[in-house]
Amino acid sequence: MASFKEMKKNRMANLESLSKQVEKLAEKPSYEDERIWKLERDKTGNGYAVIRFLPAAVNEDVPWVRVWTHGFKGPGGWYIENSLTTLGKDDPVSKANTALWNSGIDSDKNIARERRRKLNYYSNIYVVEDAANPQNEGKVMLFRYGKKIFEKITGVMNPEFKDETPLNPFDFWEGANFKIKMRQVDGFPNYDKSEFTDVVPLSEDEKKMEEIWGQQYSLTEITEEKNFKNYAELEARFNTVIARQGDEFVGNIEESTSEPVASTEKTDDTLDYFKKLAEQE
Repeated sequence: MASFKEMKKNRMANLESLSKQVEKLAEKPSYEDERIWKLERDKTGNGYAVIRFLPAAVNEDVPWVRVWTHGFKGPGGWYIENSLTTLGKDDPVSKANTALWNSGIDSDKNIARERRRKLNYYSNIYVVEDAANPQNEGKVMLFRYGKKIFEKITGVMNPEFKDETPLNPFDFWEGANFKIKMRQVDGFPNYDKSEFTDVVPLSEDEKKMEEIWGQQYSLTEITEEKNFKNYAELEARFNTVIARQGDEFVGNIEESTSEPVASTEKTDDTLDYFKKLAEQE
């Protein structure tokens, strides 16, 4: 404000400005990462798109990274966090789940199942066809996917039968496009009908492929320690969510085997689902 007189003159405008700032404070924050491509579903819950998995980014060796997450609701709210087991470290939820699982009590095992880890993979992709969001076509984006789609990838890399030729789906020249066909089955996304096309170059223009390669996002950054809360922070949040009163978990941790993990395609979109539920509260 240039002067006291101007401040007095413009005080109603200042009130409007402050009111807008208050409205912003009331808005729920968005946790969406605009780099991540998502398959949009129609009214029936089905979705279709064509993408191309890209090779390892500049200065990286592997075209995917794995991230373990936990997403569940307790008496104290939602727990939606990356698991430290991704980094090979102890995690408070996994520790608790292991103890519950080894207690030998069915009710404890059910709780451990509800809180089990979910596995997500991240890869760079080139969006070939996305009718629901055509603005994404021709873009390099990150794709988060689950076990079922990863099995599709490893399936063409290591085919079961002798008459099938191994395919590197991440190759620019001798890779293949991936048709994502998602259906709703028993209330969960199912990717069984998804498939790779015949071998085809991403482009006939070598220069274009080099440009695409240079546009990729770093995957190693996703698993950097800065993207994970430390053990004490996670434990504090976990205790709040489960409304924990005591200091001991059920079971003998010294005799533990491992935490139960999800093993079906039902986990592919689980993290997004949990986040949306949490934001609605």
